[in-house]
Amino acid sequence: MHTPEDEPAIGVIGGSGLYNIDGLSDVEEISIETPFGAPSDAIIGGRMGGRQVYFLPRHGRGHVHLPSELNHRANIWALRSLNVRWIIAVTAVGSLQEQYRPRDIVLFDQFFDRTSQRAHHTFFGRGIVAHIAFGDPISESLRQLLLTTARDLGKNVHDGGTYVNMDGPAFSTRAESETNRKLGFDLIGMTNLPEAKLAREAEISLATLAMITDYDCWKVEEEAVTAHSVIEHVQANAESAKAILQEVIPKIPTTPGWPEHSALDTALFTDPAAWPETTVEELRPLLARFLKS
Repeated sequence: MHTPEDEPAIGVIGGSGLYNIDGLSDVEEISIETPFGAPSDAIIGGRMGGRQVYFLPRHGRGHVHLPSELNHRANIWALRSLNVRWIIAVTAVGSLQEQYRPRDIVLFDQFFDRTSQRAHHTFFGRGIVAHIAFGDPISESLRQLLLTTARDLGKNVHDGGTYVNMDGPAFSTRAESETNRKLGFDLIGMTNLPEAKLAREAEISLATLAMITDYDCWKVEEEAVTAHSVIEHVQANAESAKAILQEVIPKIPTTPGWPEHSALDTALFTDPAAWPETTVEELRPLLARFLKS
C-alpha cells in the first residue's frame, strides 16, 4: 500500500456515472476506517502515467448513498492519509444558463453555498480552531490543466462559472431554479462544495470536471429533470471524463508547491500548546508537518 513516505498521490472522486477509471495498473483495493467513520466505498489504488492514483466513487459502487448521506470528512481524510495532494472531482450538474448544454463540461471557479450541514464541512473543532481562506475555492493551476487537456481532446468545455450547492436529494422547484438563474449562478449540484472545503483544510489542490446532464427545471420547453431522463448524458459524460483523466494525470507536478498545499499556514488560530491530544491524533494526516513527533 502507498504510504505518506512515498511520492505524493493524485485522487479522483467519481460521480456522473464514473464508478471506475480505465488504465490503472498494479491495482489494489484499500478499506480505510477514519475518525469520522467509513468512506463511501473502498478506495481503488493503482498506477497511471507513472503516477500513484487513488479512486473513490462518492456515492459508492452501485450508487447507494444519497447526497445528504455522504461522509465527506471520511472521504477526504482517507485520501489525505494516503498522501493524496491533488484531487480531480468529477460531478454531475444541472445547467442554469442556456449556453451550457447537456454533455458540455464546465471548469467552474466559484461556489455558492445553499447547504444546511455546515458542521460536517470542516475537520476542525473539538479544541482546534481553523479558518481557511476560501475566496478562490478551486485550485487554479489544476483547473487550467484540466481546461487545456479537455480542449486538446476536442471536448465542449467552458472556462469559469459558479456552482451553487443545494442539499437535495430532490431536484429544484421551478421557483428555486429561476431564482438561482436570476442570481447569476451557472450550475447546480448536491455534492462538490463540501469536498472543496475539506480538501482545502487538508492542503489538497482540488478542481472539478462539472459534467452537465440537464437544464435543471427552468427551461420549460425541455423535459424537467428526472433520474431517468439524464442517464444517457451521464454515460456519455463518464466516457469523456475517463479520456481527460488519462491525459491530464501525467501532467500534474510530482512535488506539492501550489498555494493550496500550505493552506493551514494562515488558518490555524489555536495555539498548538492548547491542542487536545485526541483531536491531534484524529487530524494527524492534516497536522503532521506542525507536530514535533
